[in-house]
Amino acid sequence: MDGEAIPLCNSADLADGGLAVPFDVIYGGQTCRAFAVRWQGGAHAYLNRCAHVAMEMDWQPNRFFDDTGRWLLCSTHGAAYEPDTGVCVGGPCRGGRLVAIALTERDGVVHWHTAFNLKPIEF
Repeated sequence: MDGEAIPLCNSADLADGGLAVPFDVIYGGQTCRAFAVRWQGGAHAYLNRCAHVAMEMDWQPNRFFDDTGRWLLCSTHGAAYEPDTGVCVGGPCRGGRLVAIALTERDGVVHWHTAFNLKPIEF
């Protein structure tokens, strides 16, 4: 896995189809919000940026899943994304995809991985 592993949360903090865990990264020289979710047992993370228009997607804080817990939805234009791939399957960005952030889980902790264009925010 490329990049530095940064601890994000305990594995138990991510429930299938549940609330996301937010975090900040530097992407393209800008501070951007990102989020991690769990879908069918796997942890996945993306920039909180719709592929249609670069706007944050959550319809309430840390809520990205639709009512069924099946799709990640953009609150602005209703784009629907596959939770495990970030591919847009419905709405104005059909065929587009979210910017993925690599995650790993070990010893009950989820880590996100920096890459050439992602950097942690330093406090």
